[in-house]
Amino acid sequence: MWKNIRILCLLIILLIVAVNAYRDQNQDWSKPIIVMLHPINADGRAATQNYIQSLNLSELKGAQEYLQQMSAQYRGQPIAIYFQLGRELNRLPPKVPAQATILDTILWSLKFRFYAWKQHESIDGSPTVTLFLNYYDPEIMKELKHSTALQKGRIGSVNLFASKKQSEQNKIVLVHELLHAFGATDKYDLATGQPLYPIGYAYPNQQPLFPQAKAELMAGHIPVSNDKSKMPDTLQQTLINEISALELGWKK
Repeated sequence: MWKNIRILCLLIILLIVAVNAYRDQNQDWSKPIIVMLHPINADGRAATQNYIQSLNLSELKGAQEYLQQMSAQYRGQPIAIYFQLGRELNRLPPKVPAQATILDTILWSLKFRFYAWKQHESIDGSPTVTLFLNYYDPEIMKELKHSTALQKGRIGSVNLFASKKQSEQNKIVLVHELLHAFGATDKYDLATGQPLYPIGYAYPNQQPLFPQAKAELMAGHIPVSNDKSKMPDTLQQTLINEISALELGWKK
């Protein structure tokens, strides 16, 4: 009897995992999307702490409007997406290992999911996505490491600058990682950082091809020639192309 109970418990666990995996890969965009943001003082500096204490959700109104506008172009109606500012956390998410093997990546993924689960234990409600925002003082950290997000589990670790001057760049990074959590893939060369043609171009059919006026959000840069590109200054200098819209489930 106990053997049958154990088997039943395992089957129930597998069913829960399968349902969650299906849900994570098949977002119902007709339902409200709640994005929970947890700020973290990643460098322990007083300047970073002061910045975190000044955070205001009104600053993300542009990001909300951008996602509504982009989704409406493909779906015919905007998605209902809302950002919520969660409590500040003291512990950093596990860092992605450099030059990781497949085993290293799997272990990191498990550690990150466990980290997120521990934080969720004390969170009210059930957000659609949880992003952990790691803030760094730009006076000390001149260049940030790549952020990351997982579609399975809908969690992300986002590295940002603790500076009002960098708020527009921060929004680009935040929305980029948010869309990773919904299945959008990177569209740039991992070795060079250059947008991939045609999937990483905002206007791949433009003639002449260069310079492009905007960046494809999941490519992150505006191509100005075959081997050169530049960072967009604002979200308004980016767009979500049809390939990314397909990945997100906005376009059939």
